[in-house]
Amino acid sequence: MRLGWMAFVAARHNSRRKQGASGGAPGASPAPILAILGIGVGVLALTVIIAVMNGFQLGFIESIIEISSFHVRAEIPAIVDGAGADVDPVFIEPDEQNALMDAVAEQIRTVPGVVSASPFRELYAILQGKRSGQKGALIRGVVPDILEQDAGIAEKLDIEHGAFDLSEPRAIVLGAELANRLHVKVGGTVELASLSGLFDADEDSAFTVTGIFRSGFYEYDIGWGFVNINTAAALDDTSLMLGVKLRNRWNDIRTLQLANNLSAVKNASGATSGAVVNITSWRDYNKAFFSALRSEKLLMFLLVGLIFIVVGLNIFQAQRRAVLERREEIGLLRALGADEWAVRLIFVWDGFVIGLIGAGVGAVLGLFLATHISGFFTALEHIVNAFVSLLNLIYGLFGRSQVEEFAIFSPAVFYIKEIPARVIPHEVVLIFLFGFLSALAASWFASRRAARTMPAEVLRYE
Repeated sequence: MRLGWMAFVAARHNSRRKQGASGGAPGASPAPILAILGIGVGVLALTVIIAVMNGFQLGFIESIIEISSFHVRAEIPAIVDGAGADVDPVFIEPDEQNALMDAVAEQIRTVPGVVSASPFRELYAILQGKRSGQKGALIRGVVPDILEQDAGIAEKLDIEHGAFDLSEPRAIVLGAELANRLHVKVGGTVELASLSGLFDADEDSAFTVTGIFRSGFYEYDIGWGFVNINTAAALDDTSLMLGVKLRNRWNDIRTLQLANNLSAVKNASGATSGAVVNITSWRDYNKAFFSALRSEKLLMFLLVGLIFIVVGLNIFQAQRRAVLERREEIGLLRALGADEWAVRLIFVWDGFVIGLIGAGVGAVLGLFLATHISGFFTALEHIVNAFVSLLNLIYGLFGRSQVEEFAIFSPAVFYIKEIPARVIPHEVVLIFLFGFLSALAASWFASRRAARTMPAEVLRYE
């Protein structure tokens, strides 16, 4: 019942503007409306900005993890350094590498949470098309059925032309930008030579392009190619690696501990040939890049979040003014028996309503805009291009040059087809709480003066 009368008094006092000293007519106060708009705009802007930033960042991160580094990687180097300065490095034969890795892979697949484990090799090579110069690229040797084994790679690699077919020893799949640079299409040939040897364009170095992929990550599309894993072993003395995918990539530390305790890993590392198995997780790859993305996101979060401080200060000033204007009512309430907490909560209730409505509406609109961001920009482009068409029509009447159509993210400048957005639920909840609590805290601090109002001091002058 106590909360009921406080809510009733708060609604009565905060829904109408107090008459000024000049005796103006009462009306709806603009301060709460402006505060609600400020909180709503802040929550909306931060929700959309963080969602778009998540779309870009997670797109890059997932491309790196799913295509390049995997969640966990086991490696058997082709050359192992000797135990001392006078001991020559030990060369591990490809057949022995394969035998050791088969044993390791068989046991790693039994580790809880592992969904796939695929062997691969990597080498740097020079590629040359029929009518173009040379281009360096990273060539990854994989098993022909890698897309069936690894759903993550299959999802990230969009095969634009041809097929991911590495059944033939001299088949190669190229990135879309790399194929354009070499001026080759599906069915064409490229000359390939490992950087560890001389470039010799004989018939053994000719590879037939069976497919062209696009990952959405420019570095891979311009500098990556895939060949058969056995072909990669024949081209260069490369390390044999095992790419492991987990059901949840955040369980990589536990998987590392379990994998290092496997008998096959210990036996391989203790082989008389000097072989060693190095097991690492995705956190060890591109650590600086991932840290930079995290810092960028945190900084953007803080900068855009400053709007809540500005709105909170406005609410604080509005509430303090309301306390001064309503000293008589406050004194009367205190005289009727309302304690300090009751009077303070009447003003806090105003901030509670402002924060709840503003943050709630902003979150709903922000989620709607974030999930339809591409359509929003498309509609904006159509509106702008409608004016451009009208302008070109007018220019045409006077024989002037035409204006090109407008594109917010032109393919000539940006390497994206659409605006990615990824909504993370706990971040939306955090943004909502920022907006809500900023209004609530401002009202709480502003209400301290109301709580200290003594009825005798106010009513003495009535």
